[in-house]
Amino acid sequence: MEKLSNATLARVPADVAAPRDRRPVTIGIVHFGPGAFHRAHQAAYVDALLDRDPRWGIAVVSMRSRGTIDALAAQDGLYTLAIRDAESGFRVIGAHRRFLSPDDAAETQALLADPAVGLVTSTVTEKGYCLAADGKLDLAHPDIVHDLAGAGTPRSLVGWIVAGLAARRAAGAMPFVVMPCDNLANNGAKLRAALVAFARARDPDLADGIDATLDVRSTMVDSITPASDTALEEAVSAALGGLSDAAPVQREAFTQWVIEDNGRPLGPDLGAVGATLTDDVAGYERAKLRILNGSHSTLAYAGLLRGHESVAAAMADPALAGFVEAMIRDEIAPILPDVPGLDLAAYGAAVLARFRNPVIVHRLDQIAQDGSQKLPYRLGDTLAAHRAEGRMPRHVVAALGCWIAFLIARARAGTPIVDPAGERLATIAKGGDPLAVTSRLAEAAIGFHPGLFEDAAVIEVIATAAGDALAGRWDRLLGAA
Repeated sequence: MEKLSNATLARVPADVAAPRDRRPVTIGIVHFGPGAFHRAHQAAYVDALLDRDPRWGIAVVSMRSRGTIDALAAQDGLYTLAIRDAESGFRVIGAHRRFLSPDDAAETQALLADPAVGLVTSTVTEKGYCLAADGKLDLAHPDIVHDLAGAGTPRSLVGWIVAGLAARRAAGAMPFVVMPCDNLANNGAKLRAALVAFARARDPDLADGIDATLDVRSTMVDSITPASDTALEEAVSAALGGLSDAAPVQREAFTQWVIEDNGRPLGPDLGAVGATLTDDVAGYERAKLRILNGSHSTLAYAGLLRGHESVAAAMADPALAGFVEAMIRDEIAPILPDVPGLDLAAYGAAVLARFRNPVIVHRLDQIAQDGSQKLPYRLGDTLAAHRAEGRMPRHVVAALGCWIAFLIARARAGTPIVDPAGERLATIAKGGDPLAVTSRLAEAAIGFHPGLFEDAAVIEVIATAAGDALAGRWDRLLGAA
């Protein structure tokens, strides 16, 4: 079976949108993290822009493995985006022009130094920014220690970006704009601070220069993007008239990219292709992290404990769906500040409708990964806001209790916990007593909002909820809906 490539692009059926002339496209963006979300989300926006402005092709960099990079390179950067919704569709994306692996350090460095590159973006997940629990750069992180020692190819995103900025400064060239695109609260400000901190540890003069000129934009990104599978590959091959595609991605029809507008030029006109530019990214971010991502995590941990495998299956569970709906309505939305142009009630209803999409098979075990990094923002911020006003939000603490129960269940079964702190979580959870496990996690500042480490009432209520989940007392746990 022939594969999708420049040579076979003309054979793509006319009802599948595809680039027809890629020759004018040059590289203006370097992106770290070639995963499915980037290729289904940001790359689709850029692809739509290239017909009107071909300067913004993407060089994509993998810092860990070659698999996706090699698959893209073998297909000249082409791959298929499948939209999975009531009305499905397919589109061939051609935004990527270079494909760099850890073995291509010199080429990556050269691109970062190239004045034609105006934007550096990233999707490396929360753990990829090497931040400590307080949101600041973890100078003891092994990758950061390696990069500060200058012992070879950078291992961290922060190390790579500072290396590029240093090369620009040495050459007298303007710095590129930096734009993280992960579900990290206040991602632009946190990454900027991390870059300056890294530079200061390396060279104070470099840090001063970077601090004076660096433009890092906060963003909020949203589109449910399940992992690819054999069924997707088969559907894509059929849509492409028999061509094979080793790197297809899929997502729901809904997509959102909110980008900070600070009055300075961004480079690519992403607003022209549907991105939202605003001076209140934080408002959109809070709504998304707490309503969508907080509910996602709740469905993941409670759903897995109740025997479900996907978000749609969990939402077909009336008790669990009602619980999540009540959590959004009664505990999350009421404490969110108003955001101009965003109806929080309508947004919450839309999120629940998206979760019920039967065409999207979004696995709960995928969402459950890296909970210690995600939960302080997804659920912890909501809990801390309620506690500051003397309230104990029943649904939110029950959701966190399900995370504790999930950890204990995994430890009992000997199943690995996929999390940057996975081994430590397994060790703590092995004891199996919910109160002891919850207390030890709080003492270790793992998975808890910083303001809740010493809140004894919160620890007790979460532990009680974990015990209910482990014992299958679901009427008691979910009955608050």
